[in-house]
Amino acid sequence: MKTILIILFAINLSLMSAQENEKGNLPYHKIPDIPESYTAGTVVSRMIDGLGFRYYWATEGLTDENLLYKPSESNRTISETVDHLYQLSLTIYNSAVKEVNDRTQPRDTNLTFKQKRIKTLQNLRKASTIFSTAKDLAEHQIVFKSQRGTAEFPFWNQINGPIEDAIWHSGQIVALRRAAGNPIDPGVNVFLGIRREN
Repeated sequence: MKTILIILFAINLSLMSAQENEKGNLPYHKIPDIPESYTAGTVVSRMIDGLGFRYYWATEGLTDENLLYKPSESNRTISETVDHLYQLSLTIYNSAVKEVNDRTQPRDTNLTFKQKRIKTLQNLRKASTIFSTAKDLAEHQIVFKSQRGTAEFPFWNQINGPIEDAIWHSGQIVALRRAAGNPIDPGVNVFLGIRREN
């Protein structure tokens, strides 16, 4: 039964990805339609969708010069913040698929900004899709493996940790790019989850 569910999920993700690629859009150009009902899973899914939408527009149209911007020596650059958001998206995704965040393995540091942006958006969309049908969020712990051993955290830490942290850092990118002279598209409406035509 578990194998069938995994296969059905993979087919669903492939179809979703194909539709997004046909439109030429990455996930979260606009926020997905609202769920039909309120469950713990659909609420978490919607939180991730809100994050995905904010991240999409926070990073849309960034230049190479913007990516190097930081307001002072003690701050992260926009590029470093994008790196951190990519790692947070992996933690969110790994919790969704019940995988360990293995910190004993080297990180892929050769990704371009464009590749990290695509992977971050895809990780968030996949996690949102999984959580939207989750029956028991307690099954989606965060597990970290490091040289010191394994640490497990309840799903509550997913909410106040990676999800909220990623929203926080998406907002930082918005502020940093404005300071760098490249503000986000003024048509973006986070309340409605759309970009209004100017």
